[in-house]
Amino acid sequence: MRVSILDDWSDTLRTLPCFSLLDGHEVTVFNDHLTDEAALARRLAETEALVLIRERTPLRASLINRLPNLKLVSQRSVFPHIDVDALTARGVLLCSNLHSGSPSYATAELAWGLIIAAMRGIPQQMAAMKQGRWQVGLGSTLRGKTLGVFGYGRIGGELAKYGRVFGMNVLIWAREVSCERARADGYEVARDKADFFCRSDVLSLHMRLVPATRGIVDGEDLARMKADALIVNTSRAGLVAPGALAAALEAGRPGRAAIDVFEVEPIERGDHPLLHMNNVVCTPHIGYVTREEFQLQFTDIFDQINAFAAGAPVNVVNPQAFSPKA
Repeated sequence: MRVSILDDWSDTLRTLPCFSLLDGHEVTVFNDHLTDEAALARRLAETEALVLIRERTPLRASLINRLPNLKLVSQRSVFPHIDVDALTARGVLLCSNLHSGSPSYATAELAWGLIIAAMRGIPQQMAAMKQGRWQVGLGSTLRGKTLGVFGYGRIGGELAKYGRVFGMNVLIWAREVSCERARADGYEVARDKADFFCRSDVLSLHMRLVPATRGIVDGEDLARMKADALIVNTSRAGLVAPGALAAALEAGRPGRAAIDVFEVEPIERGDHPLLHMNNVVCTPHIGYVTREEFQLQFTDIFDQINAFAAGAPVNVVNPQAFSPKA
């Protein structure tokens, strides 16, 4: 099959052991990022199997309908960036392993790293040292403070464990079914959302972005946080109301933030207000970007291509689009 892989920005996929799973296919890997639909349509005109790296490139009906040879879209995780109905109407299969039973250790580890970096002011101390200055302010320890985990799923559950090991008081706020699971695991559940935001010294978001969670954190929530509190977002930027975080940080509640996700990605030319705030630690959506996590993800993605080529697709999202070979 003619396979196209989009948005491999750092050209890492060829270095993974699982890349050999594509032996025998005609594979093209693109290391840039195109937003122009006409240019994407020209690039993918001959593509039969399209590999998407998470949500880096949206796949909407207007683009799908310009790809005459497309038979399969193979990716991993959720797919809010894909018009599944448009794929189905064109007879294009979407295969995506939702890995609902496997924790995302990479994202949880990054969230914890951001917490330590922000609370101790590590990036600021490094920047000052490179400028010839020595010790520029005091950091804060974590032991004895309250870690608020908003969303108790695969990632939030792991982060809660880290907080417990570091001697933090862990506080959970989530859907009722998740709160019940957190109670069973021995964690305290906040009385309500306001109580959760008021009490958290460190508050980390761990939810999927769906219509019900879009803008679930607003300016009123943020204003309830302590002046020295930290908010961390390694999930999705859309969980926070547009503009609310920058405004809250400027107003002084919370006092700092650590952010891995942005409304529009990639950010080019450093053009984002959070990047210019000294009380914010920013990373370029690297929560899942580790060699081990990519090996895990792309083994699934490439296996899905081979299964489709063999006439027995797996992890099928829209089975009505599949026509078995005679």
